[in-house]
Amino acid sequence: MSAHLLVWPIVLPLAVGALQLLLGERRRGAVAALGTASCVALVGLAVALLLRVGAGDEPAVVYRIGDWPARFGIVLVADRLSALMLLLTAVLALALLPCALGRRRRPGGPVQPLVQFLLMGLDGAFLTGDLFNLFVFFEVLLAASYGLALYRPGARRVSAGMHYIVVNLLASMLFLIGVSLIFGVTGTLNMAALAQLVPRVPDNTRALMHAGAAILGIAFLVKAAMWPLGFWLPRTYAAAPAPVAAMFAVMTKVGVYVLLRLSLLLFGDGAGPASAHFGAGWLLWGGAATVAVGVVGMLGARELGKLAGYNVLVSSGSLLGAVGLQQPAVTAGALAYLVVSTLAIAAFFLLAGLIAPREDAEGASLLEPYDPTGMALYADEDESPAGVPAPVALLGACFLVCALVLAGLPPLSGFLAKFALLSPMLGGGAGAAALFALIVAAGLCTVIAMCRTGIQVFWADEDWVFPAIRAGEAASVVILLALCLGLTVLAGAPMRYLMDTAAQLHAPQHYIRAVLP
Repeated sequence: MSAHLLVWPIVLPLAVGALQLLLGERRRGAVAALGTASCVALVGLAVALLLRVGAGDEPAVVYRIGDWPARFGIVLVADRLSALMLLLTAVLALALLPCALGRRRRPGGPVQPLVQFLLMGLDGAFLTGDLFNLFVFFEVLLAASYGLALYRPGARRVSAGMHYIVVNLLASMLFLIGVSLIFGVTGTLNMAALAQLVPRVPDNTRALMHAGAAILGIAFLVKAAMWPLGFWLPRTYAAAPAPVAAMFAVMTKVGVYVLLRLSLLLFGDGAGPASAHFGAGWLLWGGAATVAVGVVGMLGARELGKLAGYNVLVSSGSLLGAVGLQQPAVTAGALAYLVVSTLAIAAFFLLAGLIAPREDAEGASLLEPYDPTGMALYADEDESPAGVPAPVALLGACFLVCALVLAGLPPLSGFLAKFALLSPMLGGGAGAAALFALIVAAGLCTVIAMCRTGIQVFWADEDWVFPAIRAGEAASVVILLALCLGLTVLAGAPMRYLMDTAAQLHAPQHYIRAVLP
């Protein structure tokens, strides 16, 4: 079992999703039990991998399918970064289960199998060691996300979902073009083999390889929502059901993960003078522009869902700018910020659904109260509004914690992550200074936007009626915020792991030797 540990995060959700489809929606108890067992098992597998690669005995765990040489066959690789992303994805999926299972679906609804296929695509993208299978898993997770984004009717949701599908199909086409150019120049798509070949590419074909890498980068910048390629994100995420939008919070991090992996592995200091730090400047200034656009969007947002979507843009822009700096200390802080912001944004999407359920209010303004009976909201769904009146004190406390974490105010984990991200930028040049100023300004603007929204929802509107909620919906929010609070108290060990992860990423020879011994 230990030898095949890397296969299970991919095979398990695939098998569970297929079995859930066979069982059908009529056996909801069995389907829910399978989904819960799968998420729990994925957390256990991710912890086992994290402990194994974090022990220091081996920099990466490698699984060669069919025992073919890595340069020619399919290879799965788990290092510190892969294990971290696997654990974050599995924990997020498990935390969202109470909310997802607390909502009754109409018969035949494929939501839970789609979530399993989404997990399969995410885990495969984090574990694969070559660009072709990265494309395969990328398409798997996108196909599952299309179904989740378009689930349930509604003109607003269908319009936003179709934009999302078209943009990502174009990104997939660019992905294939970039991969083809790279393969034509180097003759391989294995990441470790590419890292060995990049310094040796002849000068007459290096420009073609750079063009392929740039086109490939654009495909992932679309997924990471860098401005102006991320115009689709706030509208799409605001229109999606709250649990789906919360799960989508980790999908933008797939683009950040790939860009971080490839920029340091293929175009780090060892890539030679002609290719070293290729594209780093674009990532830095593109990330800074994305932060600026996210700030403007937050200040102008009138819906809770769009406010959360623009928080995603600020998070992605900060991470992309940090990747562009290519400094180990900044990378460690960026990884801490990635984890904390993903959990907090997912909690905020769920909270927005509890305060103003976006899946039931097509285009409703933040200031519009909702039908207190809830019957109009569920008119087109096989979903009962049964629940208990929303505990306003609990919602207000959760909103306050979300605001503190997203703004990066002390003493919570958002402040610790932003401090770890920002402190190494001091004295790092004009680009680092600009990114530093923008991230600090983004924190201030987040405080303004969240305070304005909180006052409008909880204080200013006396006629505001909070919809009835179920215990599972509130439990998911509390779990996610409890994880953020736990990272505040137990910050020492995770931060040491992230610092070691950043050091490993900036020394890619260990990864290369593990894959190509």
